Amino acid sequence: MKEKIKQLFKSSFLKNVLVMASGAAGAQVITLLLTPIITRQYGPEAFGVMGTFTAAMNIVGPIAALTYPIAIVLPENDNNAKKLAHLSLIITIVTSILALVIILILGEHIVAILNWQCISFYLYLIPLIMMFTGVKQILEQWLIRTKRFAINARATLYQSLIINSSKTTFGFITPYASVLVILTALNNGVKALVMYLYARKSFTFNLNGETAEKDNKSMKELIKSYIDFPIYRAPETFLNMASEGVPTLMLSVFFGPAYAGFYSIGKTTLSLPERLIGQAIGDVFYPRITEAVNNKEDAGEIIKKTTLLVTALGLFPFGLVILFGPYIFSFIFGNEWVVAGEYARWIALWSYTRFMNRPSIRALPAFNALRFNLIYTIIMIIVNLSAFISGYCIFSSDIAAVTLFGVTGAVLNLGVIIFTINFSKNNETTN
Repeated sequence: MKEKIKQLFKSSFLKNVLVMASGAAGAQVITLLLTPIITRQYGPEAFGVMGTFTAAMNIVGPIAALTYPIAIVLPENDNNAKKLAHLSLIITIVTSILALVIILILGEHIVAILNWQCISFYLYLIPLIMMFTGVKQILEQWLIRTKRFAINARATLYQSLIINSSKTTFGFITPYASVLVILTALNNGVKALVMYLYARKSFTFNLNGETAEKDNKSMKELIKSYIDFPIYRAPETFLNMASEGVPTLMLSVFFGPAYAGFYSIGKTTLSLPERLIGQAIGDVFYPRITEAVNNKEDAGEIIKKTTLLVTALGLFPFGLVILFGPYIFSFIFGNEWVVAGEYARWIALWSYTRFMNRPSIRALPAFNALRFNLIYTIIMIIVNLSAFISGYCIFSSDIAAVTLFGVTGAVLNLGVIIFTINFSKNNETTN
């Protein structure tokens, strides 16, 4: 056991996780220090407007490049990876322009159907957000591929510092929802800019030069090779983010912006452990599991060990909120946020299991199991939506709606872990 512990601490995997986590840790420290000030400056209604906008933004932003950037890590050939980056940028530009055209033509109808009057003006920021998100994904995945985790960590730290300090500064002058929304819209753009400034030399993708690498593919061949990403991963990402945004959007419609604000701050706070540790482990784990599958290693064992690690790491922070959520939130954010603490108890249950299944979700592209991921996400959004509506219609209670949403989400997250481990075993048997 002692030797295994020594090997763990000497492993490059752990070192890379610690590098990524260091940036996320600094970012979350900044967030934790400034959020109590920000919540007192703006109030629940302003956070509700921001939360509704964020939910809408998160649905379309991640699919700006049709998830092709995620494939950048996979090719053994660097030239093919560069072509995928170039393809992703082209798609991002096209989808951003398309989003602008749709908003100009159908914007008023979208607002009326979804009852988004509180964010109607801000919809015009969506195309810009899609551009920022697509570029950020491309830079991020290239840094992950080249294992330049320190740059990613620095970018995360500066992103948090710039955005949160701006919220605090403007909060003393103009504490309005518009400030929160605009700064949220700039979030991914800030990170993309910092990453580019730190590593701009490595982003000069010469696609026409001679290369000695084997298995060079044309752009058309790469589109076909990774066609599963736009067909399965992009719809899955869209539906997954829609599922996550359901509570915020529905609380805003059914109960008002303030209740959406309570949920928004609860979800934001509970995402801290995932951003601090889960994202770091996921980003380092993704190239590692891809390498393991390519080399015919025991991928199932790697997934199990990593899952046990994140389960242990998440037990204390999530368990603390489940037990003492209302007291913690009212103390840190102010008495008017006690409802957010009640929500947080059930968000924590869902977030903890989501934190646990991070290695499984990141392993699915390596197993070419994107079709399963899409089917799972469709089931998840149907079940979660039904649970939330049931809480509202049957109990007429915002707490009941959030509770049912959290419980059903937790069960489905655990199901993904079981499936992925079993799938990895079957994959090894087949090979």
